[in-house]
Amino acid sequence: MKINQVEELVGITKKNIRFYEEQGLICPERNRDNGYREYSLKDVELLNKIKLLRSLDVPIEDIRKLETGQVSMTDCLDSHISLFTHRQKELDIMKEMCKEIIEANVQFDNLQADSYLEDMRRLEKGGVKFMDVNKTDIKKSKRGPIIAATVSIVFFVAMIAFIGWAEFTDPETPIGFVIAIIVLFGAMIVGTLLALKERLKEIEGGEINEARKY
Repeated sequence: MKINQVEELVGITKKNIRFYEEQGLICPERNRDNGYREYSLKDVELLNKIKLLRSLDVPIEDIRKLETGQVSMTDCLDSHISLFTHRQKELDIMKEMCKEIIEANVQFDNLQADSYLEDMRRLEKGGVKFMDVNKTDIKKSKRGPIIAATVSIVFFVAMIAFIGWAEFTDPETPIGFVIAIIVLFGAMIVGTLLALKERLKEIEGGEINEARKY
């Protein structure tokens, strides 16, 4: 069956299905005539298993180990339960801190954040993890510039390759023109990398990150 049918049967997007293929979790057969993927009922069953485990927040690497028999289902889920238990303790602590602020009848204008932040630092030393807004938002903010720079660089490299191919197939193409174009696109690649470096430095420094919304 085609990927559209699989998407409808399993209820996950084609993008996710492709991702699981890239991760080696499913390996559909290919039609020998046209090279298209041909999904079987076994693939659908496997995707349903992956969907279930991902819905339970089981990591991709753990699912891969389950598939290859490196770990048993019991051991995998027991480990996951321990993780959930630890997370629940952290959530309970954050919930209690929220209650404490409410019971103190604190409003935003008179919120003494320093004392609560000090409590957080003390708890973090004991192993409790609070949400790190800076790290979370910085990672998200970096994604866009990196993708844009990658696309631009791939385009510039493709143009250089095309010009080189044109010179190879048509020796009459002025060599000076070819060199000028290659230098131009090479400069664009360098400029793109430098701009990306500065942009990431700004994001890393916190000058532009979504943490200011909190």
